[in-house]
Amino acid sequence: MSVDREQVLRAAGALLSRKATATMDEVARAAGIGRATLHRHFAGRDSLVRALEDFGLREFEAAIAAARLDEGSASDALRRLIAESEPCAGLLAFLITENQLFEGADVNQGWARVDGSVSALVQRGQEQGVFRIDLTAAWITEALYGLISSGAWSVQSGRVAAQDYQYMIAELLLGGVTRRSVEK
Repeated sequence: MSVDREQVLRAAGALLSRKATATMDEVARAAGIGRATLHRHFAGRDSLVRALEDFGLREFEAAIAAARLDEGSASDALRRLIAESEPCAGLLAFLITENQLFEGADVNQGWARVDGSVSALVQRGQEQGVFRIDLTAAWITEALYGLISSGAWSVQSGRVAAQDYQYMIAELLLGGVTRRSVEK
């Protein structure tokens, strides 16, 4: 029987985004395969997490491409990015909590690519006078990641309705980063 690696990664990502401490046995069960089969594809948890990182970054880069960040207003592009990232939000939430992915010299360059794309959108909004300039593009980018993660966790736990995910994130982020005119 052939094992669909992407299907295994999707199942592992879905489980680990809900239960970060899941064992390899639990991952194998969630993927509908035996533990030995899982270990033939991923030598251990670190190998699995690294494969999930590659997969998650590809998914987020696809969301960035689908959001067409260079089109329309920066605010509209940000709303599209939030919408397009929703399917991979849980996996992103899991990945950004995995400290080993960001330590040492072996950091995946995909993080720099996605940060660059999102930061460029924020900078465009700042240059257009839409987003605040007293907050750095890097900080606004990190805030977006944090809100995407919190939104995913809130929906998964049932504290927030899934249909409110996009609205909540966009309104909270844009409410904080939108430049207001200063009256004298």
